[in-house]
Amino acid sequence: MTDRITVHVRSEDPVSEAGVISMLRPRPEVRLHDGADDPAVTVVVADVFDPTGYQLLRSAQHSGPSRLILLISRLQDHQLALAAECGAAGIMWRASVNGDQLVRMIQTVAAGDGHLPPDLQERLLHLLGQSHGRDQGLGIVRVADREIDILRLVSEGYDTPEIALKLSYSERTIKNVLHAFITRHHLRNRTHAVAFALRKGLI
Repeated sequence: MTDRITVHVRSEDPVSEAGVISMLRPRPEVRLHDGADDPAVTVVVADVFDPTGYQLLRSAQHSGPSRLILLISRLQDHQLALAAECGAAGIMWRASVNGDQLVRMIQTVAAGDGHLPPDLQERLLHLLGQSHGRDQGLGIVRVADREIDILRLVSEGYDTPEIALKLSYSERTIKNVLHAFITRHHLRNRTHAVAFALRKGLI
């Protein structure tokens, strides 16, 4: 039996926080954070990504090594990249979330992967595609072909096992390549890495 994933739920709205906690409490895959140790995943619940929602996500980012999930009701296009820069490894719409989906998202994020709903993926790709070439004159970004192949598959929504299968690499290699790319370019997570690669015209 695998270890349960420790999850902390944060919201400015006590009712919203209680609702997500009640969804997770009976799940055997997770353990709600009790303050005894650092949570593996923090779920931030907000209605809109206003200054309060932004500060809540930013505060969670700086609270420790926890991976972040944002449950949100509405998110404007210009807020997508900002949410990624604040450390959101996964984003899910509150209106469509259920216990099974949320637990799968928690497991995905805890494993080091990220996830966006398909409609947000399309919006992010479109938004960032508009900025291609804007700052390419500031310097040349050198990347290996392997990094480009992996980032392209990440941008298409594939997770680590799927990428490893498609490229005939081990899952450890995929994680190491992405970690090296993120560290080298001072990025926050995989979503931020895809945004960076798109801005630079790499994928």
